[in-house]
Amino acid sequence: MTFLLRPIARITCLLACATAVSIPALAQTTDQTTERPDLEGLWTNASLTSLNRRRGVSTLVVSPEEALVLAASVPIAGLEGGLDESDSISTDAPVGAAEDFGTRAYNSFWVDPGSNLALIKGEYRTSYVVNPENGLVPRLDNPQYDFERRNFGARYATGFGDARGPEAVPNAERCLLGFGNKAGPGMMGALYNNTYQFVQTDNYVMILVEMVHDARIIPIFDTPEEARANRRPSVLEQWFGDSVGWYEGDELVVETVNLHPLQLSQSSVPITKQGFITERFSRYSDDEMFYQFTVNDSNIYSQPWTAELSFHGTNGEGLYEYACHEGNYSLPGILAGARRLEMEEAARSQ
Repeated sequence: MTFLLRPIARITCLLACATAVSIPALAQTTDQTTERPDLEGLWTNASLTSLNRRRGVSTLVVSPEEALVLAASVPIAGLEGGLDESDSISTDAPVGAAEDFGTRAYNSFWVDPGSNLALIKGEYRTSYVVNPENGLVPRLDNPQYDFERRNFGARYATGFGDARGPEAVPNAERCLLGFGNKAGPGMMGALYNNTYQFVQTDNYVMILVEMVHDARIIPIFDTPEEARANRRPSVLEQWFGDSVGWYEGDELVVETVNLHPLQLSQSSVPITKQGFITERFSRYSDDEMFYQFTVNDSNIYSQPWTAELSFHGTNGEGLYEYACHEGNYSLPGILAGARRLEMEEAARSQ
């Protein structure tokens, strides 16, 4: 993927090939004249915390000192213990099926997931999941849904995957959606491009994600009843699902149903047709937006579960172009290579 990084030392060398796509601005303070939270501005949710709590970590909240120790051992791009300077040297593509394929990053120059655990309301958190208290998504052992996930993630680990047709190639490789559930529902940080722009009007909230320029456009209604009565026909299976919103005091509430089937099969926060996700956005401080989402789907999970994280102001740093062209240029080669392998296999079997 083509992406740009945040560190100041690297921005100078990237300015020549990067184009800012929005006017830099600080995340704005809450408007005290209205109950509605002011969410407009540029935000980032970059952190080294993951959805589920790591094995061996027993508490949700740790001290700043403990957070630094844990952050230093977080695997980044499959590399245990994070990235060091040696990983910024290699420019060679990994070889498919090689012993280290899928275990090392291309190089650290292109990776920018954050430098510490998630800081949420002054606390360093070890997981986004807060309920259940063990910090783990309560996935059923035998969910009532066939995820067909054999192609999702396996390509990264092995270099090989299903290429029966273009639809078999994962969404991120086709440049259709960002990976890591960036746009949600259930929006979380990933290896890079963790910047978001929130725009509010009287009737809509738009969330623009830096990665792949995914955009969620959420209509706003006066009450939950009105919002649910104005859902789109279920036959319209959209990316990011069918989201409607309303305000409850100082919170924006967004409820989502009906994820697109292709997104569902590759999402880290999947829901079936009977499930729904409820997101809540509020301002905690001038430079922090508190974000919570709850997932309800008895077809996949043993109970409803809730995750929390924060978006922090970017200090005026804007969105950058995410020029994802792999899906345009590499897909013909992927499909042609797969057909060649099929012909060779057929010839050997004769």
